[in-house]
Amino acid sequence: MSEITFDTNTNMIEKAILISLVTSKDKRKGGDPELSLQELVQLTETAGVEVLTTITQNKETVDSKWFIGKGKVQEVKALADELGATTAIFDQELSGAQVRNLEEALDLKIVDRTQLILDIFAGRAKTREGIIQVELAQLSYLLPRLSGQSKNLSRLGGGIGTRGPGETKLETDRRHIRDRIFDLKTVLDEVVRHRKLHRERRKKSGAIQVALVGYTNAGKSTLLRELTHADVYVENQLFATLDPTSRTLELPNGREIILTDTVGFIQNLPTDLVAAFRATLEEVCEADLVLHVIDSSSPMRDEQIAVVNKILGELGAADKPYVMVYNKKDMCVNNGSLADLPITSGDNLVISAYDAEDLELLKQIVQDKLSGDVVVFNVPAERGDLIALAYRSGEVINQEVNEESLRLTVHVSKQEYEQHGHRLKQYIE
Repeated sequence: MSEITFDTNTNMIEKAILISLVTSKDKRKGGDPELSLQELVQLTETAGVEVLTTITQNKETVDSKWFIGKGKVQEVKALADELGATTAIFDQELSGAQVRNLEEALDLKIVDRTQLILDIFAGRAKTREGIIQVELAQLSYLLPRLSGQSKNLSRLGGGIGTRGPGETKLETDRRHIRDRIFDLKTVLDEVVRHRKLHRERRKKSGAIQVALVGYTNAGKSTLLRELTHADVYVENQLFATLDPTSRTLELPNGREIILTDTVGFIQNLPTDLVAAFRATLEEVCEADLVLHVIDSSSPMRDEQIAVVNKILGELGAADKPYVMVYNKKDMCVNNGSLADLPITSGDNLVISAYDAEDLELLKQIVQDKLSGDVVVFNVPAERGDLIALAYRSGEVINQEVNEESLRLTVHVSKQEYEQHGHRLKQYIE
């Protein structure tokens, strides 16, 4: 069997032409193809590739052989030669045959949106689990496309589309890749088992978990850092952090919760990537509260909210208690879109992660959301175990001592009361 090798020592910067196909079906579905193309520009720059120009092709249907049509391919070829492009990046997913045909016609490296996102993830993964998850997603993507990747993967220079499995010199043999996928899934199954054990321990210890979710670059990591003083990487770029980070946060009433930052979402997030990261993303399903962090200043704000809600639904976390945290209000002041934001009330909160008063308000809202109804318990004075349990079940806001009993007014924590409240039910007034 032949072995694919990669030259990763070159310092040559790749130069790309970005191409988007808009079909009649896409127009009927709605959305803004131009905004999607702008996002592709960000993704490309995040991958360290220079964007030369963008092209949009309007067509009734997808060309099964050339994707954008043979005439458009010839136009792209002429433009690529003129600009000195090395790569063509498509905003949609291509089949193996389309990659092969386009590569032969254009004499360029061909990369689609899915491969580009997978490549960025490969560069961001730091932990063993993250690296395994990305490799699994890349191999699942590569397997059905082997026939269309031979020339692409053998090009000198490495760069986008060649990180991850390429660096381990995997043989592009279907049997070998299937075996590797099986091994990776076995390892991830063990990860899932360990996560379940950790969740059970957290529940037994009474730990309350809050998950930060949102579109990539919405400011989740910044919020985690400012709230908990965590030493986490923060950068104004897509997928600046990949591996989830958990830190302890103290609420105004002194109770401590676990705040977890999760991987950012993006529209058309590769299915293979969602599947590979399911073990990590399921942490959201176990959370007692979800903070949906939104980039208020983004022109794609509504579309990004819809993408996150869709993925949360696919994960089975759509019915979780949540707060919509509209972040970056300071940037909205600068661009004049502050008036478009909702009023802070109920489940909506407009903040800046760098505003101390806003952070205190967020902590108070988290505390209120995690607290249930106010319940009054009349507990026998000699039952110290039940008195301690009442204190553990929430925030005691009033205490009255009688001769034979203790009357406790408690703002009950939903999670704690569901776990231990059955022992206190008979003492409710």
